Amino acid sequence: MTITERQGEILNRIVEDYIGLAQPISSEFLEKKHKFSVSPATIRIEMQRLTDGGFIFQPHTSAGRVPTDKGYRFFVDNLLKSEISEFEDVFEIEDIFQKAGKDIFKLASRLTKFLAEESSSLTILNLLERDFFWKEGWEEILREPEFEEKDLISHFTKLLESFEENIENLKINSGIKIYIGKENPFSKTKDFSIISSRCHLPEGEEGIISLLGPKRMAYDRNISLINSFKKILEKF
Repeated sequence: MTITERQGEILNRIVEDYIGLAQPISSEFLEKKHKFSVSPATIRIEMQRLTDGGFIFQPHTSAGRVPTDKGYRFFVDNLLKSEISEFEDVFEIEDIFQKAGKDIFKLASRLTKFLAEESSSLTILNLLERDFFWKEGWEEILREPEFEEKDLISHFTKLLESFEENIENLKINSGIKIYIGKENPFSKTKDFSIISSRCHLPEGEEGIISLLGPKRMAYDRNISLINSFKKILEKF
């Protein structure tokens, strides 16, 4: 299915609103919030076409729509094609680098904690030469409503274990790599997303920085966060 410009706009708004609200998005909500220049009936028709195309689904008969992996992928690909704004707290990231100096472990600790707080994701910095993983963000990630389902905590833990064991096989390069739901090459990971990128740290250290969380993560903010982090690294 080829998405029209109008369908793409509606889909992007559904993804954005679902990320923000963690609730299915209805045509009535879209019409009131975004003031599309079409009738509510037309929005409903377009949402049905997006449903038929596999971009959104209806979890309950009377509910609104929720993005599928395909819908998230459309949204993320559009983000990656566009010019992503710089993260607003770049000076704080720079301050972390300056205060850590040449102490790579102090840098790993402070940096992963900051990224976890800002992204509401589990943040992992893999120091490649040392085969060492530094993790922060359990408190942030467990606040997300998805983890009210106990099985998801177990599945997320298994995702983390598989990710650490197989990170070299993912062939993560200096670009930003994003796995959404079933795109993850691990079992029981359909509810989660991973954003990863290789980075060059001070003192010649090389690493991989990753954000792991529910599919309903703030992709625009998190991509901006990783991009700004990598740009600042070039200064040190």
